[in-house]
Amino acid sequence: MQGLPHTVASLSVPGARLPLTTIVPLIARARSLTGEPALGFYLGLKMRLSAHGFLGFAAMVAPTLRQALGIATRFTPTRTDALSLSLDVHDGLACLTIHEHADFGTARDVVISALLTGIWQIGAGLTGRPLTGSAEFAYPEPAYLKRVAHLVPGALRFSQPEHRLIFDAKLLDLPLKMADAPAETLARAQCERELEALGFGTGILPRVIAALVGPDQALRNQEGVARALGISARTLKRRLAEEQTTFSAIRDTWLRDRATALLLNHDLTVESIADRLGYSDAANFTRAFVRWVGKTPSAWRRSA
Repeated sequence: MQGLPHTVASLSVPGARLPLTTIVPLIARARSLTGEPALGFYLGLKMRLSAHGFLGFAAMVAPTLRQALGIATRFTPTRTDALSLSLDVHDGLACLTIHEHADFGTARDVVISALLTGIWQIGAGLTGRPLTGSAEFAYPEPAYLKRVAHLVPGALRFSQPEHRLIFDAKLLDLPLKMADAPAETLARAQCERELEALGFGTGILPRVIAALVGPDQALRNQEGVARALGISARTLKRRLAEEQTTFSAIRDTWLRDRATALLLNHDLTVESIADRLGYSDAANFTRAFVRWVGKTPSAWRRSA
């Protein structure tokens, strides 16, 4: 491939991982050659789980959509460390969020729209039925949107706090057409080995996120999470610093994602949402929300 350090053959190698310094110009060239600015949506419609190695195979043979998404969120690092996924369920809504850990530059809209559209498309294929919901993007609405909005079966919202798919949580329990328990066990074990080989097996961040909410559904503080993990608060602080984050940053992200999900339910008042999230009053919640997204909860709800 002229000007790039890869050939068509090298890009076809299973498990190949490309640096952003290759991906960004590759996407720019694809846009130029095709003349299609909305390339990401079309790539998403062509996405297949079979292209994602053992992660894809494990998700294909999982018993339900919930387990398939659980596999995707846990083993995404076997495919890329530039993005991660998280699944949050509350009050009848499921939110699958894409977290960016790298700067995609001019390729950002292609990467994110391809992934969100692809997940939507794959979910429909695995369950054998169309899946409805909405998609949110953290970047502004692109000029080409009107030409491609009909390609996805749901509302599209832009300039949101996160990239995510939002859908009825009941869809999570849909059975998958290719469910195969023994095959899933084998594929998941291989994914665990790949994760360990890449050095992700010992990271504490996923364990902290999993331990944030206790059995009583209350949000734990740093000491409570440390106790749940069987370590001291000082050790937890040090381990998070090694991963270049803090407990308050993780907690704020969780609260922000939960708050925006709850605000989509117009039956809930801002006061009741503040109470659910553990704030003493709506004013404290509003101050925190403005710090997170730059708008009051009511203003964000209107724009959403």
